[in-house]
Amino acid sequence: MKGFGFREHGGPDRLAYVEVPTPTTGPGEVRVRLRAAGFNRLDRFVLAGLPGVPIARPHVLGSDGAGVVESLGEGVEDLRVGERVLLNPGLWDGTCDACRAGLEAMCRQYRIVGEHTQGTVGEFVVVPRRNVHPLPERLSMVEGAAAPLVFQTVWRALRTVGGLVAGERVAVIGAGGGTTTAAIQVARYLGGRVAVVSRSAGKAERARRLGAEAAFVASDERPIDRLLWEWSDKRGVDLVFDSAGAATVPRSVKALARGGRVVVIGATTGPLVEVDLRTLFWRQASIRGSTMAGRAEFDDVLRVLARGELRPVLDSEWPYARAGEAFQRLESPELFGKVVVTLDDLEPGGAP
Repeated sequence: MKGFGFREHGGPDRLAYVEVPTPTTGPGEVRVRLRAAGFNRLDRFVLAGLPGVPIARPHVLGSDGAGVVESLGEGVEDLRVGERVLLNPGLWDGTCDACRAGLEAMCRQYRIVGEHTQGTVGEFVVVPRRNVHPLPERLSMVEGAAAPLVFQTVWRALRTVGGLVAGERVAVIGAGGGTTTAAIQVARYLGGRVAVVSRSAGKAERARRLGAEAAFVASDERPIDRLLWEWSDKRGVDLVFDSAGAATVPRSVKALARGGRVVVIGATTGPLVEVDLRTLFWRQASIRGSTMAGRAEFDDVLRVLARGELRPVLDSEWPYARAGEAFQRLESPELFGKVVVTLDDLEPGGAP
């Protein structure tokens, strides 16, 4: 089948249209003909190469996808061919102790579509039946390809790992990516008072319009911790959502209230940080890691999306023939929301 990805690891110059074997369904699996696929920052790391993660090449990028059911494996009887669906990109084995306890995100065999398997910016994808969900009527195919990875990640990070309680002050570090635009909405939905800290005045204002109570522009003179300390009347914030990593986590820790939590879901600016442990133990604070979500968490946030109480923010929509430009949009300083590639012009044997 045709897809968009790479043959060799490296930078954007390695991006290419590729051919990979057309996947076939096994027992309990579903093959989906994709109509839209979303890029995430994860795709940048997959392209560059992830230490310890062997990736079959040529490789098709993309973790998020929406489309129509194309064929059903043996034993799948509750879906119909042609049904509009979206995908949960998280894969778990279903047999380990964590999975049996309903903690699929802790599965030792946890994998992600497009990272450990072929991705969604192509003709087809095959996944277990449990990863295929009817597309909510309120969502278009494009929105269905924009929501799953970021909203499940944010839902688990804020609700399960972060333990957000209504009325708490929540800081979202950054304003522009898919996870941060989702985090603003989820934090508000869960009853948090939300402040966003960005390096861009324009993005800060857009974050405010998205629902943040406060939006600040950080600088060397007015860093994250100072801004949040002032906003919180010098009490500190209860929860910080941080996907940047090295450039921000030490400041995020300094901004915490007593009992506060920093939840880290990424390390886009680097993985190694230096933290003053005295701040942690004196304030009885913590740094917590979170990634993706379990089955029940995904189902919960999908129901909220289906009711229209959360909505994916779309930065831009691109045809398959311009997938390379879509990928490059991830690096744009103006990025605000998700980048989605539509696949209606990608048919078997078609161009590119």
